[in-house]
Amino acid sequence: MTSTAARPSSGPPVPPPRRWLAATTLIFLVGTQIFSVVTSEPDRDMGNLEKILYIHVPCAWMAMCASLFVLIASVGYLWTRDEKYDFIAASAAEAGTLFTALTVILGSIWARPTWGTWWTWDARLTSTAVLLLIYLGYLALRAATDDPERRARWSAAVGILGAINAGIVYKSVVWWRTIHQIQSAPSTMGIMYTWGLRLNAIAMLLVLAYFITTRYRAMCLERAAAAMAEDAALGGRVTA
Repeated sequence: MTSTAARPSSGPPVPPPRRWLAATTLIFLVGTQIFSVVTSEPDRDMGNLEKILYIHVPCAWMAMCASLFVLIASVGYLWTRDEKYDFIAASAAEAGTLFTALTVILGSIWARPTWGTWWTWDARLTSTAVLLLIYLGYLALRAATDDPERRARWSAAVGILGAINAGIVYKSVVWWRTIHQIQSAPSTMGIMYTWGLRLNAIAMLLVLAYFITTRYRAMCLERAAAAMAEDAALGGRVTA
C-alpha cells in the first residue's frame, strides 16, 4: 500500500515577477545619474572626483537599510517561526552584502587621491569592513547548514548582530573622530548636490527593493521545487 507520510510544506507562496519594478528602477537609475553628472559642477577641492559620491553615499545608505530589513525579518522569524521571514532576511542580506562591498570599493577609489591611501583603519572604514564580514559570514552560514530550521535560527542571530554593527557604523564618526568626515546636512551642501544625492538614494532604494523581491521569489520557487521533489519521493515509496 502507498505510504501515508504527510505531504511536505511547499513554503511561502510564490509571488509574481515584478517586471514593472525592473523597468522603473533602470529608467530612474539612469536618469538620476545623468542629472547628477550634468547639474553638479566640479568641487573646489576634489574636482570631478566628487561625482563618485553620488553612488558611494547612497550605497552606504542602502547597506544600512538592508541591515534594518534583516533585523526586522529575523525578529519576525524568531517570533513566528514563519519561513517567509527567513527568506526575506536572507534576500536582504544578499543585497546588503553587495551594497556594503560597493561602499568599501568606491570609498577606496575616492580615498586614494583624496587621502593619499587606499585604506586606513579609520573607525567608519573599519566598522564597515566588519559589517561586510558579518554579511559574508551570514551567507556562508546559510550555505553550510542543511537543516532549514537550524539555518533560519542561526541566520537570525547573525542578522541581528549585523544590525547592531550597522548602528555602530552610523555613529562611528561621532563616537570616534578620525579621518572620515561626519555626516553632512543639506544646510552644509549645495542645493544641486543635495538633490543629486536624494534622487540617487531613491534610485538605489528601488535597486534594493528589486534585488530583495527578485531573490525572495527565487527562494520561494526553490523551496516549492524541493517540496515537490520530496513529495514525489515520498509518494513513490511503498510499505508492506
